[in-house]
Amino acid sequence: MLINRTDDKPWDAQIAYRLIYPLRNTFVTPNYLTSLRLIFGILAGVFFALGEYKYSNAGAFCFVISNFLDHADGELARLKNQVTSEGHIFDLISDALVNIFLFLGLGIGLMQTSLGVYASLMGVIAGSSVAAIFFMRNSIEKNIGKKNARQPHKSGIEAEDVLYTLPLITYFQLDYYFLFTATLGAPIFCIYVIKDYIRLKN
Repeated sequence: MLINRTDDKPWDAQIAYRLIYPLRNTFVTPNYLTSLRLIFGILAGVFFALGEYKYSNAGAFCFVISNFLDHADGELARLKNQVTSEGHIFDLISDALVNIFLFLGLGIGLMQTSLGVYASLMGVIAGSSVAAIFFMRNSIEKNIGKKNARQPHKSGIEAEDVLYTLPLITYFQLDYYFLFTATLGAPIFCIYVIKDYIRLKN
């Protein structure tokens, strides 16, 4: 059985564990996977910034790979007993950069639409908000506890898993609506996370 429904981990983390398990006795380190995650994430942003349909589709697939590797590096670190504060910081920085590149790239690519220069501004707002969410979750984990930092999930599905639909969004040319939704939704969710942090701290 590929996914264990009784496991408290999200479904993509469970799949990542099974895929990287054969790497436990190899030279591959968690930081290798984090580096790959960062490379694919930057590539995604570059492809989106080109603004053409074929490149947007390529960017979407690069981002999905990057997002999946974000779980794989942590699973490998636990398997190899190589969990370090330096690796965690590298992972956190990669998370922030990948999301900034994604939305900034989307914004630049959509500047040729009716949004014009506002598209890049929307990309900055969405990207910086998502990056802030990652940093706030890290603060919650560091100061209050890892359990409190976890995203709410049901049946192994987290809110961020919506990003796995990005290839469908680009295929059906819904990039415009995706960026618009993220520009509105990401700051709102960021405020929610900040309020949650204050609540938990008190």
